[in-house]
Amino acid sequence: MVEVFKTNVQKAAEANKIISQLNRFFPDSKINFDLEDCDKILRVEGRNITVEKVVELVQKHGFNCAELE
Repeated sequence: MVEVFKTNVQKAAEANKIISQLNRFFPDSKINFDLEDCDKILRVEGRNITVEKVVELVQKHGFNCAELE
């Protein structure tokens, strides 16, 4: 399963902090940002991904996050 999110993360350092946090909750997942995309895309690929938890964790870091349909 792949979930894709639109964010407002701008810097690689910020993205790395978020990826690190997400890896704690979804340890067997592949997680990456595409900061070159206009939507600052976050992709989370793996089993048992909870959209609500991803959004919550990104928002805890002070960023917007919305699932792309």
